[in-house]
Amino acid sequence: MTLSLSDPAWYPIASSDDLPFRHVYQGQLLGRELAVWRADDGNVNVWENRCLHRGVRLSIGVNEGAELKCQYHGWRYANRSAGCTYIPAHPADAPARRIQNKTYPVAEAFGLIWSSAQDTENIERPFAPFPGAESGQWFPLRPMPVNAAPEDVLAGLSALAPDDQPADRLPGLALRLGDVVYFVQPVDAGRAVIRGLLPSTPADATQALRHYNEMLSKLRDRLERAAAKKPAPEPLAPAFDKVSAELATMPDIAIPRGNTIPVVVKRKWTSADGVIGFELAAREGHLPTFQPGAHIDVHLPNGLIRQYSITNGPGELMSYIIGVKQESASKGGSKVLVETVRQGDMLAISEPRNNFPLRRDATRTVLIAGGIGITPLLSMARFLDKSSLPYELHYFTRAGEQVAFRGDLEALHGKVLIHTGLPRAEIGTTISTALGAWSQAQHVYVCGPSAMLESVRTTAAAQGWPDEAIHFEYFKNDKPIDDSSAFDVELARSAMTLHVPAGKTILEVMRDAGLTVPSSCEQGACGTCLTTVIEGEVDHQDVYLNDSEKASNTCMMTCVSRAKSARLVLDI
Repeated sequence: MTLSLSDPAWYPIASSDDLPFRHVYQGQLLGRELAVWRADDGNVNVWENRCLHRGVRLSIGVNEGAELKCQYHGWRYANRSAGCTYIPAHPADAPARRIQNKTYPVAEAFGLIWSSAQDTENIERPFAPFPGAESGQWFPLRPMPVNAAPEDVLAGLSALAPDDQPADRLPGLALRLGDVVYFVQPVDAGRAVIRGLLPSTPADATQALRHYNEMLSKLRDRLERAAAKKPAPEPLAPAFDKVSAELATMPDIAIPRGNTIPVVVKRKWTSADGVIGFELAAREGHLPTFQPGAHIDVHLPNGLIRQYSITNGPGELMSYIIGVKQESASKGGSKVLVETVRQGDMLAISEPRNNFPLRRDATRTVLIAGGIGITPLLSMARFLDKSSLPYELHYFTRAGEQVAFRGDLEALHGKVLIHTGLPRAEIGTTISTALGAWSQAQHVYVCGPSAMLESVRTTAAAQGWPDEAIHFEYFKNDKPIDDSSAFDVELARSAMTLHVPAGKTILEVMRDAGLTVPSSCEQGACGTCLTTVIEGEVDHQDVYLNDSEKASNTCMMTCVSRAKSARLVLDI
């Protein structure tokens, strides 16, 4: 057979034993180098063996159990999706969704790891066991590398068969000799690996391995002597996308509001008094990459769209877990989820967005949560925990039975302090003690009720914490919105000037003009509609920007903020 770079066949590329705990194995198939690694959840990943930043081999990277970290500049990629989760050179930003390594299909069977030269998105043929596979309890032999053309290796194996029992050719580069099945892994045009399977574990495994190793070593020597007398075949040359050094600074692509992902409610349970947990699973495969602090839009049966933070840890992409607070004053969001959505129901969600990203370059990280505000901070704690980075988590609730995701919190290895039923004055003292005086490379993240966020921000500022070290996320904007002004907005890149009347937002006017603009909460809390201001004075009415950012007058939230001047020029 003629080797093809687009060969849809599946070949063994490694033994299961090649993937011990936290190891990365360099596989090879049809001229491609592959980074092969097993995550702590048992999932085996087969990726193109290079970091998207500078092209450094990921096979020399660090397997952290749920993420693979490049050794060169520390870029991290998630288990299953190969999406980038962190870029150290841009610690305050969530990586763009487009930064995702090429993945190849994978199957683990008979003690071997199998893959195909076709990438995951273009795979034509699902993995299928070889004929007769169901008849044995297979025992893998030691692999035998051979510097010879894969077709010649297959012919050499076939020649080992006795005259009265010729080899039985199997699909692909495989054959059966008696009760032993051999596979030829085509490394390149002139290189191969012989992998064999015995139908059962021999009584003396060591002796059997030695016997077949000696036999295959003799075959290897003959094949390599013969190959040395032939012209060297032209190496296979797979095409690779160019690695971009500028990829890290490329802006993210806005997700249109209509783009959704179908999920099934796999599990629904009471996580705490007043908090319901939902596990939203992919219908097939895995869900998109997310970073700690990310949220999703959940499209509800009554037509409403609500935002919920993802509580998952790194590499957990088979489902997202969210927490929903039961609120008697709900306008139909949490009420519908809690009262009408059941296990097994289908929902639609957006891809994850992250306007509350976690830095992983801090010498000290303080996480402060109030009530349902634990959800994004639980994800942050899990990421820090998995990477053995120092952190402390302070969780404030009114009563012990209101502690959400208690089991997950107890499983963390960092400093986790749960404060229940504290008087208001004592809460302030506890926050002050938890923060302490600021020093270089310390960061605090806070999420919860508006009063708590204001308390933390005020206390931190009084104790010397700069704005850039204080990170916060409001679940909603409690401030009254004044939409009585009217003004013009010039969209510099769209070459349009629009009039914004009283009672309408900039976002609504842009949509009316046919523009597709990103948004999520539309109440000035999430930061999705953050827009650069080129000219004009902004009337900030959001709770997303900090005081320094508002004073700079360089950006705004188009969903609630307006103009103090007669005209604004926006970079849209």
